[in-house]
Amino acid sequence: MLGRLVLFALSAVALSACDSGTTRPIRAVGSSTVFPFTTAVAEAFVNQDKRRAAPVIESIGSGAGFRAFCEGVGSQYPDIANASRRMKRTEYDLCQKNNVGEILEVQIGLDGVVLAESNAGPRLKLTRKDLYLALAANPMGKPNAAKTWKDVNPALPAIPIYVMGPPSTSGTRDAFTELMLEPGCLEAYPEAKALKAGADPAKFQDACLRIRDDGPYVDKGENDNLIVQGLSQNPNALGIFGYSYLEENIDRLHGTPIEGVEPTNNEIVTGKYPGGRPLYIYVKQRHIKAVRGMQDFLNLYATMWKPKGELTKRGLIAAPSEVQEHSAEIIEKGIALDPSQLH
Repeated sequence: MLGRLVLFALSAVALSACDSGTTRPIRAVGSSTVFPFTTAVAEAFVNQDKRRAAPVIESIGSGAGFRAFCEGVGSQYPDIANASRRMKRTEYDLCQKNNVGEILEVQIGLDGVVLAESNAGPRLKLTRKDLYLALAANPMGKPNAAKTWKDVNPALPAIPIYVMGPPSTSGTRDAFTELMLEPGCLEAYPEAKALKAGADPAKFQDACLRIRDDGPYVDKGENDNLIVQGLSQNPNALGIFGYSYLEENIDRLHGTPIEGVEPTNNEIVTGKYPGGRPLYIYVKQRHIKAVRGMQDFLNLYATMWKPKGELTKRGLIAAPSEVQEHSAEIIEKGIALDPSQLH
């Protein structure tokens, strides 16, 4: 009990210092996919008033970003978590354990988890079942022995499976396993439905969601530009990243169709592309007034995510108008996230 009182007292002191009008920069941490969008807002924020301290934006992955964000409240902790997936209930609970208090969940737009290859590549056309059989550590409960794409689908070429992607801390990787591997598993391995429903969740996780670590999948860290560079060097490789990186490099890369659907802006907005996902920022309510410029920064963000806004020029896919309006209302009124919505 004494330890909890000391922790609360320290948090209160930290917040008090923050409330006193700190001039430290706004700090955001998290997703490499959201990083360029929050960075663009930060640039515009400083350009509005050169006297402002430049916000500090760190690309460390959604999972690592949530951990840092939830460590506490006060000037030494991040104000914003950039995320390419939704916050988990366990992460929210960690925030509350550390007295973070109310959190704003703001969807900034849409993105697609895409697979891409060099324009000199073999022009693969894949299904989610193909991806599952190629990249799962234990497809259908057995160690993965597939070496070439032809091993997983006779219609595909006999070239080595070599896919560069993000690390386990990345929201993009989480989204890839949820949107690509899991549906592929449920199609290839009907028994997995019962495992997921409760018969053996651990076995479901191992058979459906764990990515192999024996060479065909290569963890390239949180810098997606390294994947882009790797694709230029190896025409037979595939890369996994957010749609914006494909759009930025469309002169040398092309998207890989999944289930016959190209990863394009329109196909993601309409929900036809199977890798579509929302992007978020999470904001500490207690920091909005405490950190100078926070409200202005958030207000600016809401003006830049519109269909012809600066963020869409950088690859963000604008959310439907009702989503934009709801996100703007959350910022304007400080509407806190309801944790009962989280899983």
